[in-house]
Amino acid sequence: MRPSLVIVGAGPRGTGLIERIAANAPELYDGSGLDLHLVDPHPPGAGRVWRAAQSPLLWMNSHAEDVTMFTDETVDMAGPVRPGPTLHEWAGIDGRTFADRQLQGAYLRWVHEQAVAALPPSVSVHHHPRRALRVSGPREGRQRVWLEGRPRPLLADLVVLTLGHLDAELDDEQRDLAAYARAHGLVHLPPDFTADSDLSALAPGEPVLVRGFGLAFVDLMALLTEGRGGRYDGDTYLPSGREPVLLVGSRRGVPYHSKIGYDWTGERPPLPRFLGPAQIDGLLARPAGFDFRWDVWPLVEKELGFAHYHRLFTVHPERTAMPWSDFEEKYAVVEVAAEREALVASAVPDPRDRLDLAALDRPLEGARYATHEAFQEGLREYVEADLSRRHDPRYSPDLAVFLGLLSVYGQLVRLGDIGGRWHGFFSCLASGPPGPRLRQLLALSRAGVLRFVGADMEVRAEDGVFRASSPTVPGHSVEARALVEARLPEPTVRRALDPLLRALHAEGVAESPDGLLRVDRVDGRVLDRSGRPHPRRFALGPHTDGRTPGAFTRPRTGGPAFRQNDATARAALEFLGELAGRAAA
Repeated sequence: MRPSLVIVGAGPRGTGLIERIAANAPELYDGSGLDLHLVDPHPPGAGRVWRAAQSPLLWMNSHAEDVTMFTDETVDMAGPVRPGPTLHEWAGIDGRTFADRQLQGAYLRWVHEQAVAALPPSVSVHHHPRRALRVSGPREGRQRVWLEGRPRPLLADLVVLTLGHLDAELDDEQRDLAAYARAHGLVHLPPDFTADSDLSALAPGEPVLVRGFGLAFVDLMALLTEGRGGRYDGDTYLPSGREPVLLVGSRRGVPYHSKIGYDWTGERPPLPRFLGPAQIDGLLARPAGFDFRWDVWPLVEKELGFAHYHRLFTVHPERTAMPWSDFEEKYAVVEVAAEREALVASAVPDPRDRLDLAALDRPLEGARYATHEAFQEGLREYVEADLSRRHDPRYSPDLAVFLGLLSVYGQLVRLGDIGGRWHGFFSCLASGPPGPRLRQLLALSRAGVLRFVGADMEVRAEDGVFRASSPTVPGHSVEARALVEARLPEPTVRRALDPLLRALHAEGVAESPDGLLRVDRVDGRVLDRSGRPHPRRFALGPHTDGRTPGAFTRPRTGGPAFRQNDATARAALEFLGELAGRAAA
């Protein structure tokens, strides 16, 4: 019987795994054949998020030159490097373009086709356009993967879950809000993928409360403005009259920071420096474990500060008050945050050249405006200043911090589930919208189509409406008959609507403190509640405690997802190779 591998999820993560299987097979697999089954109701490569059937108004939030599905020598992996084109090289477009998701989907489909073509001739690939319902089978025997609408299961020697982003059941607050909306004839749209949301109930000219100021909001903004016939004339928005009025707020109360709009030049900061493999090994070796706030965050701060000041001192020395060698020596030994701040103040005269992570993360902390209108003007000024700085190479230490964030993420993946603070902070600084999107946001604000609510936005269901307020504008509130939760569902195992994950939860897989599927740090094998890795089940992606910034990445930045894909592919091939060898003996 031919060995069989089932991959559940044929989007970018599944494609990346297939690419690594093809790259490593010549070394690790010389079996007589292999059946590789892909299970996904959506087209292979693009998957759900990058499918062709979505609005061309929805963009990627990365430059086309910063998107690749191929490894390079910066990826720390045992397998061979198989280079390939970035999105902009493949599509023949300007590298600074923010491509739409349809084009990215076409790129991913092409990568998938190339990966399949690179597999050994003895590997047969079968796509099953169905949902996987559950996995059964003994730990030491063949697994059975049950598919929707198919009476007989797929038999698998190994199963790899690369499920991507999934829907989730409502939490207690969302259930209460949904019930209130039904009882009072209101509209409540819970966390969802914006491209999949039915926005038809959001009436023209009517106020809509929007909670969430990240990328899901940016998609919502595009679909409810240009998507309803409005258009931009330079920095002016010309409404169609079909737009609702968006009243947006969030915990931070501001949009994510703009994507940086200039290229890197010169020497890169030598990273990692203060948060590298040795420090991660030390944290993992602690018998009592570690606390993110007290044990990990100080290392993150110091690493990002090093990236920032390395760039400032080496490229803009005229804005510093001591030689880099002196600063670096002192910076390396200082441990207390207050002492580090004193060192920076003595060496960097202009506060605008100092790295203040707290202010970057929560710019409205403590800010108070006397009136709603004053806040509108104040937040427009904030966004304009952020846009200006993020497109000015005189502040290139900001780009060094971005590179530092990527380096830090690559290290923190080894720690597993460290809570939501890091992921939110990373997204705010490194995964913000394209500059043109923020210019559109400013135009919509000036046109009155979009209004800002403030930080720590509180939503209440009362008096037959939804009402929102914020301490940013004391004593002021806004109300609407519609509420949109502009964020993705939480990727927890317990609340996932995906039947396969729910079945695994019922079976007894291990969960992280935040409800993510626990996996082995080395190769991605699924762990049970006693910590044992399952010999025949693997998992990669955002539903695991080994989640990474994304299934694709910026070239020459290490690509944590690529490293994981390679480790899982090699473990799978070694297992299947041994299995084939025993069968032939």
